[in-house]
Amino acid sequence: MTARIAVGISEEIDAVEAFAQAAQAAREGLDAECDLCVVFAGAPHLGHAKSLLSAVHEELAPTHLIGCGAGGVVGPGRELEEGPGAVVWAASLPEARISTHHFHFEQNGAAPRLIGLDADEKLGETLVVLADPYTFPTELLLRELESEAPGVPVLGGLASAAAAGSAALFRDGDVLHEGAVACSLGDVEVLSCVSQGAVPVGPEMTITAAEGNVITELASMPAIERLREAIAALTPHQQELAGGGLMVGLVIDENQPDYERGDFLVRPVIGADPEAGSIAIGERVRVGQTVRMHVRDGSSADEDLRAALGLQSKALGSGGAAGALLFTCNGRGAHMFDVPDHDATAVLDALHAPVGGFFCAGEIGPVGGRNFLHGFTATMGIFPA
Repeated sequence: MTARIAVGISEEIDAVEAFAQAAQAAREGLDAECDLCVVFAGAPHLGHAKSLLSAVHEELAPTHLIGCGAGGVVGPGRELEEGPGAVVWAASLPEARISTHHFHFEQNGAAPRLIGLDADEKLGETLVVLADPYTFPTELLLRELESEAPGVPVLGGLASAAAAGSAALFRDGDVLHEGAVACSLGDVEVLSCVSQGAVPVGPEMTITAAEGNVITELASMPAIERLREAIAALTPHQQELAGGGLMVGLVIDENQPDYERGDFLVRPVIGADPEAGSIAIGERVRVGQTVRMHVRDGSSADEDLRAALGLQSKALGSGGAAGALLFTCNGRGAHMFDVPDHDATAVLDALHAPVGGFFCAGEIGPVGGRNFLHGFTATMGIFPA
């Protein structure tokens, strides 16, 4: 099966005109039946959500569609970080199994129950999820899927623009204001790529005492004391970056001889207790887990993204990519880099294929074979040609 992908982008002020324009560009670039369409709408367009979906359907007649409100949108080589951005991503996937879903949780006694996934339904090899951060517990969904569909990579992000106090989600012709929308893809290859925008520094250390998300000891020393010792051995530049926001990378898969960039789940240090000598991070930990300090700035984030894309380019081989979906953090863009359109340009330079996506309030992607909700990352689903 040959995948074909085209992307249209517009910054027209009128919502209907913007999406008609973007959808027309996608249709002309695709020149084939549209099996899947993903749309991202800037906040100024959300008051006309139903009409903009009609415009997309009129131009493209997609068999399946999902989308959401976006604080900023991404197109081929372009990033519109605010304002009336419109992106229409269109794919011809003639042999793929595609289905869309609307997920939400309802209380079932003491435990919430996931609605929107039939017990006998077989998910594809990849799931794309766009979730409302106000009404939907995305991490609970990821835990549920780990049990119900182990090994299925989940890609996507949290909607970053709201209308009337709730996120706008799109599924086929419907506008939804709670839960999450998703697209299941089977019988089509999708390469998952997660760039966490951070570089490891200092030595690897083993957690020797911990509870919940609190690390009490590292290498049999009070955690704070061990970190201070490790930071003192860094270069002056690394120490400066650590002073601006130290992070801890947790090894996810311990069953390998060495740990490199991409083998760590990166989480910020969110608190410290000098009296107890402990630190708290944004993830649960366990005794015996290997950790390493990480730091982040624009330069390290650029290096990490280009290294991750380089690995994907090698995996694609001579066939190359048909296109990609990009879910990048709303803390990246001009907030992190000295040049405009950074992530969109990096993807275009590496893949030489159209990319569409949005700036998220949280990004979803796999690390070490497990799916996580991230921050400050660039997460991608890459479709081989």
